[in-house]
Amino acid sequence: MRNALFIGGTGTISAAITRLVATDAQWQLYVLNRGNRTDALPHNVKTIQADINDVEDVRSQIAGLRFDCVVDFIGMRPEHVERDFQLFRHVTSQYIYISSASAYNKPARSHIINEGTSLANPYWEYSRLKIACEEVLMQHYRHDGFPVTIVRPSHTYDERKLPVGVHGGHGSWQVARRMLAGKPVIIQGDGTSLWTLTHNTDFARAFVGLMGNTHALGEAFQITSDESLTWNQIYQIIADSLGVPLKAYHVASDFLAAVSDYDYRGGLLGDKANTVVFDNTKLKHAVPGFQATVRASDGLRATVSHILSHPEHQLADPGFDAWCDRVIATLEQAKSALLC
Repeated sequence: MRNALFIGGTGTISAAITRLVATDAQWQLYVLNRGNRTDALPHNVKTIQADINDVEDVRSQIAGLRFDCVVDFIGMRPEHVERDFQLFRHVTSQYIYISSASAYNKPARSHIINEGTSLANPYWEYSRLKIACEEVLMQHYRHDGFPVTIVRPSHTYDERKLPVGVHGGHGSWQVARRMLAGKPVIIQGDGTSLWTLTHNTDFARAFVGLMGNTHALGEAFQITSDESLTWNQIYQIIADSLGVPLKAYHVASDFLAAVSDYDYRGGLLGDKANTVVFDNTKLKHAVPGFQATVRASDGLRATVSHILSHPEHQLADPGFDAWCDRVIATLEQAKSALLC
């Protein structure tokens, strides 16, 4: 049996991978976290309760253990991955870092994205930090033999939240509430740019194929669906799943970034406002037979159904709702003034 250690393990991406690895008889899974959400873990997962930043405590708790794969789902800054290098350089045969497809060059020079696409994002600090983390790790791979694999997710979703482009600080439920109330919902741009949604169960299957995979060492892989939809189509599927008409209100992304306290400069201009189509050829060579199978129409319908039956996922966001009303009212007044 092979040992895997996950740093994190209960997020959108990591929860699906945790569930899948826990059912694989080839792996014994350890999850290191602060113990806040251990009840969400499968019963056969071994937990290491610690703060990953407490290096000496972590080192003492993993003493004597050897891992075939260590995965950091939560590292955000170069000092985090440098810490991981110091902790795991002698105790793992593979270290997988979760980066982000938002790190790819913005503005996009081509709508076709693969692992060779350059990394640069002047709009989003989150993406720049991910790039910096990748650079630190690849330096350790080249100079120290650290067995690194980089994974770049794009927009991955699960049953707990709707993948929309414009939402507030409390998530996407308020967008659905506006739809149910018959109110217009803001869609960035004209809604015709192409986007890729990946269900977390598809992501998990590809990811597990990279764990312990010798062909993945020293390499970067993006994991996404091959299906591309316009944002208008995505919102229409959500409205159809709710059983209501879609009242789309299109607003330029740079305008939204300029008039909002929400991070639309990063989230839109640095990511979702760009048309992207992912070429997953490299992933499929490393994980033969992988194919994303959850179509967006099916996955989004299942997500809507789950949220409607689980009130704990219905987080109201009156501040965002009022902001949407103000933006729409202001633009309508501008239209009226220009037409006088």
